[in-house]
Amino acid sequence: MTHLTYPPKPVPGDRVAVVSPAAGLPGILPLPYELGLDRLRTEFGLEVVEYPTTRKMGATPQERADDLHAAFADPTVKAVIASIGGDDQITVLPLLDRELIRAHPKPFFGYSDNTNLHAFLWNTGMVSYHGGSVMCEFGRPGAMAPLSAESLRAALFTSGEYEVRPADRWRDMDRDWRDPATFDAEPEARPGSGWTWLNANRVVEGRSWGGCLEVLGMLLMADREIARDTAVYDGAVLFLETSEEMPSGEDVFRTLRGMGERGLLQHFPALLMGRPKTSSFDRPTSPEEGARYAAEQREAVLRALKTYAPDTMVVFDVDLGHTDPQVVIPYGGTVRVDGPARRITVTY
Repeated sequence: MTHLTYPPKPVPGDRVAVVSPAAGLPGILPLPYELGLDRLRTEFGLEVVEYPTTRKMGATPQERADDLHAAFADPTVKAVIASIGGDDQITVLPLLDRELIRAHPKPFFGYSDNTNLHAFLWNTGMVSYHGGSVMCEFGRPGAMAPLSAESLRAALFTSGEYEVRPADRWRDMDRDWRDPATFDAEPEARPGSGWTWLNANRVVEGRSWGGCLEVLGMLLMADREIARDTAVYDGAVLFLETSEEMPSGEDVFRTLRGMGERGLLQHFPALLMGRPKTSSFDRPTSPEEGARYAAEQREAVLRALKTYAPDTMVVFDVDLGHTDPQVVIPYGGTVRVDGPARRITVTY
């Protein structure tokens, strides 16, 4: 397995970079972005540094790569946080200077399209942090979700073990980010239902790898940042989740089938499957429709595992990725999945 190290952590009062390596959505949706910046400053005590493309929609891949290089190379910047995800970060990867970034290790936070950068950092030998975008988690309407804030604070400022626990309440209904009234109150949530375990008869501990399934599919198609020698993933803990685009169950199965045919799935003795986002602002669903979608996704995952990795221990509905609240997963960090005790512990 690739040797990975944890970068040094910031402390309150430090400078952190806020970048948009996927999409400059802060430029057209400033309300959640400004709220997120304010919370970084007032609730987390951090000084924010922005870059030329942080608020620029349509920035070229080279411009975004330049911002990442500047953020990592600046010795006064102690962490790098993505504003939000996007769609084409894969075009930035070939422009990144791996040696420059390796020489200036820093915690990187983000998810969704930022799975591209997480996979890049894994191959660079650096642990990063899947979760915690400025516009979504820090800029959440009403207040930050307590579970998200607790996980983010631990991942940002502390080193050591953190026990992941199921959310008491969760939501995936979105309101209009252009409407100031959206931010006057917290989103409506529903009671949590806990996790569902499969093959939970053992304890698995290993480095984590994975991310947003749609992005992993793109990396597979482009043959980037996924090792051809899949043995490097042997014994790792796989974590996966899907985005607000809500890929069909069949699309989820096909991507997992591709991973199986590539020889990937067989190397992971445990899988943490994120709670799927079952509704979005552009594709609202009823609770019944959302439940059917979640069931179809679970069936697709089980169908793929039955063929390629039938003994893999699986935990469904973990609060990671495109869900609220969200727990940060250290990408390349140590994850312990204790089946008999029904416990998940990550090392930040």
